[in-house]
Amino acid sequence: MIVSRSQPIVLASSNPGKIREIQAILEGHPILPQSQFKVVEAEETGSTFVENAILKARNAAHYAQLPAIADDSGLVVDALDGAPGVISARYAGREASDQDNLNKLLSELEGIPANQRTARFICIMVFMRHTMDPCPVIAQGVWEGLIMTQTQGENGFGYDPVFWVPEFSCASAQLSPELKNSVSHRGQALRTLIAALGSAKNA
Repeated sequence: MIVSRSQPIVLASSNPGKIREIQAILEGHPILPQSQFKVVEAEETGSTFVENAILKARNAAHYAQLPAIADDSGLVVDALDGAPGVISARYAGREASDQDNLNKLLSELEGIPANQRTARFICIMVFMRHTMDPCPVIAQGVWEGLIMTQTQGENGFGYDPVFWVPEFSCASAQLSPELKNSVSHRGQALRTLIAALGSAKNA
C-alpha cells in the first residue's frame, strides 16, 4: 500500500455497520474509527457520492492528522428515478432510523411490480494521504439487485433486509458477513482501492 502496514488509517465513519465491514475486509491493517479522535462529523453537502466521500475523508484527516479512508454509499432505485441516492441514510429525515427509511422506501414502491423494482447499491471509497491531498485515490463498487416487498433476514444494516440478491436467491440481510463482504458494493470498492494504492506505490 501507499502507506506502511503499521501506519494507522482513520476511518471517516461513525456507522457501526460500516466500521465492522471495513475493518473485516482490511484485517491486519490498523483502522481507527474517527470517534477515537473526537472528529466533528462532516456536513454531507455534496450532490454526488464522490463529493461526499471526499468531504468526509478530508474532514477525518484534518482532525486525526492521519491518512483517511471514507466512503459514501447508498441505494439507487430505478423506479424512483435514482432515489434515495445520496440521502439514503436520511431518506425519511435527518433523525430517521433504518426502519424509518425502510418503511418509506416500501411505501414509495407500493404497487410497483417485481420486474420494475430494479436497484443497486453504489459505494465510492476515497483514500487521502492528508487534508490537502491534491489527488485522492477513488474507487467504486456497484451491487445489482431488486427491492423486495417485505423484509427478510437479520444480518447487515440499512436497506439490507429488502435488497434481493439474485445471485444467491435471498436478501442481503440473509447473507453471512463474510459472504456479503466478498460480493457487496463496499467490498468491491475497498478491494479496488487497495489495488489502486498498491499500484500507486509501485509506480
